[in-house]
Amino acid sequence: MSQYLLSIEGRVVIVTGGGKGIGRVYCRELAKAGAKVVAADIDHDANEDTVAEIREAGGEAITATTDVADERQTAEMARTVAEAFGRIDGLVNNASLMSVLERRDWKLIPGDEWDRVMEVNLRGIFMCCKAVFPYMKEQGGGKIINISSGRFWNGAPNRLHYSTSKAGVIGLTRSLAREVGPENICVNAITPGFTLSDTQVASSGEYAQTNAPPEDRCIQRHQYPEDLVGAVMFLLSPGSDFVSGQTLNVDGGQQMH
Repeated sequence: MSQYLLSIEGRVVIVTGGGKGIGRVYCRELAKAGAKVVAADIDHDANEDTVAEIREAGGEAITATTDVADERQTAEMARTVAEAFGRIDGLVNNASLMSVLERRDWKLIPGDEWDRVMEVNLRGIFMCCKAVFPYMKEQGGGKIINISSGRFWNGAPNRLHYSTSKAGVIGLTRSLAREVGPENICVNAITPGFTLSDTQVASSGEYAQTNAPPEDRCIQRHQYPEDLVGAVMFLLSPGSDFVSGQTLNVDGGQQMH
């Protein structure tokens, strides 16, 4: 496979939740590879910090502050990107509620907290896909990458609402891939393992440090956000133009399927 087939240079890519955590790493590394990046976090200041870092390094990026669960805001996000760059080549649906969620028995999860997790983690992906679709269709194709979770494979306890939402991401990915395939739009998912992002460490503290890596992981070290970047780049590149409806597991070989 030639270098060209794996290149994302010049591609316009939206990263939701791109202001901090793993999303910020996606933005930074995609920009290093030559992509034109859009940081679409709900936190405007975090978006600005991400974009400033990219521009200082010589990359190209803009902000598009967005609550992904808000249909009006996601539509405005897509318009902003199309007006700035003339197209939308990729959407990385990374925004989700997780590190802020308390680990607790499923019976103790409040109903309103359950609803908010579903609103962001599932409705948010639906709204963002719906917003970018007309632009991708008009230009003849595009790439959508939905970030799920390794919890889908192992049924991890204590954040039942999060696990359920991330399982829903897989179903959404598979069905949407069939619906938009005729428009040359590829839709795939990634299931990361337990990843030591700055937001994860801040919320989990010693728990995050002492519970990774798992003993059954093939690669015996911690997982970091940078470990996910290659999979995202591949699914954004021309090298994956015939890959759709798939789930790529990136966890150091803990879960195998």
